[in-house]
Amino acid sequence: MALHWFPGHMHKALKEIKETLSQVDVLIEVLDARIPYSSENPEIAKIRGDKPCLKILNKFDLADPELTAEWQAYLESERGVRTITTNTGEPGNTKHILSMLKDMFPQKAGPGKAIHAMITGIPNVGKSTLINILADRVIAKTGNEPAVTKTQQRINLGSGIILFDTPGVLWPKQENPNSIYRLAASGAVKNTAMEFDDVGFYAADYLIKAYPDVLKDRFKLDEIADTEIEFLEDAARKRGAIMTGGRVNLHKICEILLTELQAGKLGRITLETPAMLEKEKIEIAEAEAKKAAKKAARKQRFKDGSATPDKHDRKEKRNEKRAAQSKRMRKS
Repeated sequence: MALHWFPGHMHKALKEIKETLSQVDVLIEVLDARIPYSSENPEIAKIRGDKPCLKILNKFDLADPELTAEWQAYLESERGVRTITTNTGEPGNTKHILSMLKDMFPQKAGPGKAIHAMITGIPNVGKSTLINILADRVIAKTGNEPAVTKTQQRINLGSGIILFDTPGVLWPKQENPNSIYRLAASGAVKNTAMEFDDVGFYAADYLIKAYPDVLKDRFKLDEIADTEIEFLEDAARKRGAIMTGGRVNLHKICEILLTELQAGKLGRITLETPAMLEKEKIEIAEAEAKKAAKKAARKQRFKDGSATPDKHDRKEKRNEKRAAQSKRMRKS
């Protein structure tokens, strides 16, 4: 599944971020504590280099605290990276960001000196709210809809800290397909950008394995089914998501599940773990190697004068088409 949501202003924002990064002392990246990896912008990671980085795991109150601790240790294993957890319900904790920045740059303390920081984050991660707390006044627009901030702005936070705010940006290509689903499940992208039911099925599949007791309690179920389709059918019956004729309304129950997940009504949920990430990195590398090998083979056949697809290529395409059809049939 592809992510079809990359407005024009995001292209401009990424370009401005690249230009500004070379002028600042530290990069502050606001992440969603429920999806620390998927909410990182790989485009920024590519250009950060050795620039010191403070990663803020925001919405900590919605995330699994044990997994958040795992993520902090994992992220801080990278040189030059420090982390802190925040949530908008505890502004006092958010203020610790200022003291952390001063600790990172003691040489910048004193009259006439200032720490220059650039803050980035994906849409709807809570970056603007954090800025308003740090500045003790309303500086940045806030809202539940992604992409509220549209232009870069310079903010004097006082205490010798200058902050460059940047628009929330996604990226044109996501290499990890799982991250696309997690971004949608967490509410980082608009519902119109993806197939709602696909995201619901993905979230259900993960949750029945990672948090079965949470689902059992929330949907008043005696047992949790082994497959996402069976769970969604059971949950739909409990919530009255039934169409005329007694058929379950899978679209409706997917909407209910995602809405309650994003609002924190399921409890403190984290949608990915460091162990999952390492496994997915291997799978992606293997898939890329396979893709490159197939491309090289096609190129060689073209050179040999036999550029028409071979039986193996045609068989693979048929199998992929059947798998997609089978998936659609399961949901209908």
